[in-house]
Amino acid sequence: MLDFSRQFSVIREEVLAAIEAVCASQKFILGPQVESFEHAAATACGAPFGIGCASGTDALWLAMAAAGIGPGDAVITTPFSFFATASSILRCGATPVFADIDPVTFNLSPEAVQAALESAGSKGQRIVGVLPVHLYGQCVDWDAFTELKNSHNLLLIEDAAQAFGASWKGVSAGALGDAAAFSFYPTKNLSAFGDAGLVTTTRADIEDRARVLRAHGMRVRYVHEEIGWNSRLDSIQAAVLEVKLRYLPEWTEQRRERAATYDRLFAAMGLAAKNIGEGIVLPVTDPRAHHVFHQYVIRASRRDALRQYLTERKIGSEIYYPIPLHEQTSLASLGYRTGDFPVTEQAAAEVLALPIYPEIREDEQQAVVDAIASFYA
Repeated sequence: MLDFSRQFSVIREEVLAAIEAVCASQKFILGPQVESFEHAAATACGAPFGIGCASGTDALWLAMAAAGIGPGDAVITTPFSFFATASSILRCGATPVFADIDPVTFNLSPEAVQAALESAGSKGQRIVGVLPVHLYGQCVDWDAFTELKNSHNLLLIEDAAQAFGASWKGVSAGALGDAAAFSFYPTKNLSAFGDAGLVTTTRADIEDRARVLRAHGMRVRYVHEEIGWNSRLDSIQAAVLEVKLRYLPEWTEQRRERAATYDRLFAAMGLAAKNIGEGIVLPVTDPRAHHVFHQYVIRASRRDALRQYLTERKIGSEIYYPIPLHEQTSLASLGYRTGDFPVTEQAAAEVLALPIYPEIREDEQQAVVDAIASFYA
């Protein structure tokens, strides 16, 4: 799925010099490199504030907690996402409320969110916000979510873990909502050499509280205003990330070019189809969105057999996500059951992510497409 060595060979000297500078400074946590990266990353997102933290999971919690989401509240989100999307809501003391996804983009459906809002009162739910996920690197329909925010007085927190560099109608992910959470896990488009995360926000009050919460609720050393968390960003991770951030626009365009190459190769093989029974359904980009293709995800019939076929030929693939959140055993107390979100469940049975990264070669992509064509022949 990924070859980290190809990227590292290009930036090796810059990265090692940045790490050496941290070692020389002896300031390993929340050092000057963290402040520098926070500013650079926020600027790249078009947001006035950026707060580094220990992981993308922490960033989700930090963004919501700093916005005031807590016990007794409920937050609507998607069941088709990584577990942290839901667990971070629970960590705030709030309750996740799931709504189904759009069948084309796989993102949270605004119409489903509207239905969840309308039924919330009868269920005794106090919906205070929505946590949409910019899944696979494509922003959700932000126009529709802005209307929901305004009509229902909601907080909008972006789960932008997969979407650094993405945008909606020219506005970058990270500057669309009240706050946003990014992950810099090593497989992300902008990736650290370990775990790291970032909260961006357009609101000074959220920024101020997020900085307090990430350091045990302290503004002044040993004076704890509230119970926070230990979620500080290491200086070495920030230094590595700032090096990579300078390359990210180029890498993003290369990802988009690789996605277009897949589209072309699948079409040339006669595999691209509108319906899954007729071939492979390719990713669809909303014309209002700038897709950064964290993943290139197809819909495929006999998906599991196809994946096994590719594995036997040493071709990587992955399923994001095979078990929807409403079907996770650890979330059974939320009261959902199989059949509640049919669009999500169908996607979970059909999606397959293919290898995509800036350095992948066209001959390698051709090998992927040839193998898939052979499977369906």
